[in-house]
This record gives sequence, structure tokens and C-alpha cells, in this order.
Amino acid sequence: MIIKKKLSYIINTKKEINSSNEIKLYLNINDNAEKNMYLIHKALKQQLNKTRQGNAHTKTRSEIRGGGKKPWKQKGTGRARAGSIRSPLWRGGGVIFGPKNKIYTSKINKKEKKLAIQTLIYNKFSQTIIIDELLNHINKPNTKNAIKELKYLDIKINKNILLIIEEKNTEIYLSLRNLKNIELLTAKNINIVSLLKAEQIIITVGAINIINNIYND
Repeated sequence: MIIKKKLSYIINTKKEINSSNEIKLYLNINDNAEKNMYLIHKALKQQLNKTRQGNAHTKTRSEIRGGGKKPWKQKGTGRARAGSIRSPLWRGGGVIFGPKNKIYTSKINKKEKKLAIQTLIYNKFSQTIIIDELLNHINKPNTKNAIKELKYLDIKINKNILLIIEEKNTEIYLSLRNLKNIELLTAKNINIVSLLKAEQIIITVGAINIINNIYND
């Protein structure tokens, strides 16, 4: 059974907190915990499978160049009979039952994937911080200033942090890309792997409004 849950976030502005600093997000989730874990696992497997290259490939005896001529006559030499120098028994020969190019895919319905992301956002509620804006005053990329602002907002940069912003911003991206444990995403590109890895999630107000429009049915 699908139920609607309400999450109330307090916007972290380093100012006095009042009712105007509250923002609400409504999410549809499954009330069955086992079903939720199944959907999250299914969505995770589908995303990880898409990243697999599957390009391990070995050649069989028919694919290796050469080996068309019989090395020696069938009888009379005293040696074991041989028909090709590309036999799997020979050095430089083909490989028996080796790996072949493969496309790894697994299917998941759009509604299932959406429900899995909704559930993860709900489960990560206690680890989520909403901020008014992020590095919007930066005119040029500057990692040092980015770290200073994150520390000002009480964000511990030694954790795995997921920053979700409203839209692409080159200055923010270039300022944060040297910080190995910080991942930057736009609200429309939220995915299962990033949510699972994150120990702390930082979302801007503009991004939370987009999330509300996408995931609030």
C-alpha cells in the first residue's frame, strides 16, 4: 500500500529560526519496509549494471589469425596428431569457453524507480539539511572559499556529502570538484547510488521545490 508522508525541513540560514524558515516536502512511499528495500535494491542493481562495460573478450580458435594449414602429416612422424596451430591445446591457440562481449541490463519500471528514490529521500531525512543558497556570490571558481562557506554552515567536509542544487553552475562545480568526498548533482539528476553513499545531504531551496514537483504525485 502506498502512503503519503510529509517531511518538514528547517532552512539553515544561520539566522533566527521561525515558521517562515520551514519548507514541506510530500513523498509517496510504500508502508511495507521489505517492499521498500526490494525496490531500492532493484533500482541500485539496474543503475550499477548500466555502468558495466562488459568488454572482456577472448578469441576462439576460429577467430585467431592463422592455423589454416595442418602442422604435419597425420601419420608417420611419431608425434601426436594435430590439425591446426591455433588449437586450444597449443600456446597461442584459442580459448575454450572464455568471456565474450556482453551487455549487462536489468529492467525497472519508471514508477518503481521513482518510488525507490522517494523512499531513500524519506529515509535520509535526519541526515538532510536545507540551505537558502550555495556559493551564489562566487564570481570565479575558488575551492578555498567554498570550504569556508561549507564550514560556516556547519557542514563537515570529511564526510561523504551530496550537494543538490537547482541547476548546473560551472563556478560551483569547479570550486568543489577537487574535494573527493563531495558530490554535486542537480535536482533532476538524483540517483540511487548517490543517495545511498551520502552521509549528509545538502539541498538548496530551489532544488527542494523541483524535487517536490517531480516526486510529489
